[in-house]
Amino acid sequence: SLSAGLDLPGRFLFAILTLMTLIANLVFVEEAVYIYRKIPASKRLIIIWINAAAPVIATTSCIGMWIPRSTMFTDFTAAVFFAIVIHKFLLMMIKECGGQKLLLRRFENGRFKISTGPCCCCCLCLPRVRITRRTLFWLKLGTFQFAFLRPVLMFLSIVLWTNGNYTFYNLSPKGAAIWISCFVGVLTIIALWPVAIMFQQVRTLLICKKIIPKFALYQFILILNHLQAAIINILAMQRIIRCAPPLSSSARGAYMTQQLLIMEMFLITLISRVVYRRRYDDLEPPECTSEEAGGQGG
Repeated sequence: SLSAGLDLPGRFLFAILTLMTLIANLVFVEEAVYIYRKIPASKRLIIIWINAAAPVIATTSCIGMWIPRSTMFTDFTAAVFFAIVIHKFLLMMIKECGGQKLLLRRFENGRFKISTGPCCCCCLCLPRVRITRRTLFWLKLGTFQFAFLRPVLMFLSIVLWTNGNYTFYNLSPKGAAIWISCFVGVLTIIALWPVAIMFQQVRTLLICKKIIPKFALYQFILILNHLQAAIINILAMQRIIRCAPPLSSSARGAYMTQQLLIMEMFLITLISRVVYRRRYDDLEPPECTSEEAGGQGG
C-alpha cells in the first residue's frame, strides 16, 4: 500500500489534503441545500451542477491520490463531469436572461460576435451572426456534443485499455492515446467557443448576477483541470519531473497534479459559495442595468 510507504511529512500532507476534500464536499452540500431552498426550480439543478464541479474534481483527485491504480478512471470521471458542466454553464446564462424566449426578444436586433476564443479570437474579419432560435440551437449543440461524446470516448478508452491497446503515456502515432487525445482536444475547443460567444453577448446585461466572477471561476477550473494537468504530464514524460523510487516520473507527475488540484478546487469551492450565495430573483433587465449604470457613473 502507498500510505504504508509514506514518511511522517507525507502522511501529514495526505491527511491535510483529504481533510480539504472533505471540507469542500461539506461546503458544497450546505450550498446545495441553500440553493434548493432559495432558488426557483427552473435554475436550481443547473446551478447545483456548476457548483459541484470543484468538489467533484477534488474528490476524484483525492481517490486517485490514495489509490494510484484508479488514476485513469478518476481523471476520466472528472473530465466527463466537467464536459457536462460546460453545457450547463451555457444553459445557465440563457436561464439568467429569463429563458430562451425572453433572450430572443431582448436581443431580436442583436448579433453574436463569433470572433472570440478559443477558436476564432484572431479572425476579426468574421461577420457577426444574427441572434435567432437557430443560432441558439447551434450554440447549445456545440456544448452538448462534448457532454455526449466525452463519455463515449471515455468508454472507448477504457475498453481499449483493458485490451492493452491504450496506454495514457504512449503518444506514438501507432497508439490509440494520441488520436483519442487530439479528438478530445478538438471537441473541447468546439464546446468552449459557444460559451465564450454567449458570455460576450450577455456580460453587461448579467453584471448584477455576478456573471463575470462566475465565468472566471469556470475558466479557472477549466485551465487547472486540463491545461495544468497536460503541462505536468508532458514534463513527466520528458523526465523533467524525475522518478523517485518507488514512483516513476509519470506516477510522480500524476501525484503532483492530484495534490495541486485538491488545494485549488478547495479554494474555488469556497469562492463559489461566496459568488453564488445570493437571492435569485427573476432578472428585470431595465431596472437591473439602470442600477448598474447608476453605480458605474457614481
